[in-house]
Amino acid sequence: MSGYVRNLAERAREASLVMAALDGDARRTLIERMAQLLEHDGSELLAANGEDMERGRAAGLGAAVLDRLKLDAARIAAMANGLREVAAQDDPLGQVTRREVRPNGIVIERQRVPLGLIAMIYEARPNVTADAAALCLKAGNAVLLRGGSEARASNAAIAACLHQALREQGLPEAAVSLVADPAREHVLELLQLSDLIDLAIPRGGESLIRFVAEHARVPVIKHYKGVCHLYVDRQADVGKALDLLVDGKASRPGVCNALETLLVHRDIAADFMPAALRRLASRQVEVRGCDRTRAFSDQVGQAEDADYAAEYLDLILAVRVVDGIGEALAHIARHGSDHTEVIVTEDAAAAEAFVRGTRSSAVMVNASSRFNDGGQLGLGAEIGISTTRLHAYGPMGVESLTIERFVVRGEGQVRHEESRGP
Repeated sequence: MSGYVRNLAERAREASLVMAALDGDARRTLIERMAQLLEHDGSELLAANGEDMERGRAAGLGAAVLDRLKLDAARIAAMANGLREVAAQDDPLGQVTRREVRPNGIVIERQRVPLGLIAMIYEARPNVTADAAALCLKAGNAVLLRGGSEARASNAAIAACLHQALREQGLPEAAVSLVADPAREHVLELLQLSDLIDLAIPRGGESLIRFVAEHARVPVIKHYKGVCHLYVDRQADVGKALDLLVDGKASRPGVCNALETLLVHRDIAADFMPAALRRLASRQVEVRGCDRTRAFSDQVGQAEDADYAAEYLDLILAVRVVDGIGEALAHIARHGSDHTEVIVTEDAAAAEAFVRGTRSSAVMVNASSRFNDGGQLGLGAEIGISTTRLHAYGPMGVESLTIERFVVRGEGQVRHEESRGP
């Protein structure tokens, strides 16, 4: 080990103590200033991102990765606005979530405190640099960022804005530490630092998540692939179903909350499928279906079993006609990734059965899968979508970057009476 990452982590760990002691108003002001600097330095961010995009195209990166890598004026504005939303949220630190008085008179509180030092390991998505920093700092943590080499210029430019805000407030730049060297060995070093890092959050492709999970000696929140399903129930409104299908699949296919599989109740298939196939074709979506699906069009390819477990991140959709909600739920249980499931129905009982029958981090009733996003769900931004059932599940915002501890208040109570003096 080179010691490069350990040195960064040691300084970041010290900075986490400073952030934990900072009052809520100061943390809010800091993040608001970060948002201002991102907008002020927008041209520098775009220039840096242009370098990454040019290098990515030359390296043959796929369309989905390039889409996640790209910054433009609208995305920079959205990034800054996300930081402002995070800044405006109530301060979670010191919040008492539960309070009770025991028979012996002691008062037991559960109080939110920071996690400490969080390591973010991510690919493409330069916005994660800003989002992760703001969320971690708002929760009183420090963050150690290791972005992918494909976004190194963009990440460095964003980090420069964040560091300027920290300097202006007289705070240690190490509170937002960037692993600038993209060498893979540094990820391995980072994952061994159980004495310094409290939590690692990988965000990227399935291979990255598995690499982190297999090599980490620190706790890991995993965000595996997003195999998201849309189930069109027999009592669905066809117009709603068509709109949710197109939005979920075609609006931005390269993201984790995009639809990958469509399940259609056999009783509505004759009304729904022809129109659905036309709408998908108009958006250049390739459809791979079961035999009952293929009966509606000779343009539908044959779906193999592997197609139903695939995260395409592309304009490809697997389709299956099912006999009922039970078969739909069994299909999701077998092929799903615990990310997002959607039901379209006007039957309240069917909707509740679907909600109870799925265990994914988000379940949508008559709403697009694209809403499983921290910003859309009121978190301002997200540090990732946890598909690991630990202390956080689904989009992780500020509150998910804290933990509850016990605070006990007494007036001299002892557990053993013989402990009392004469």
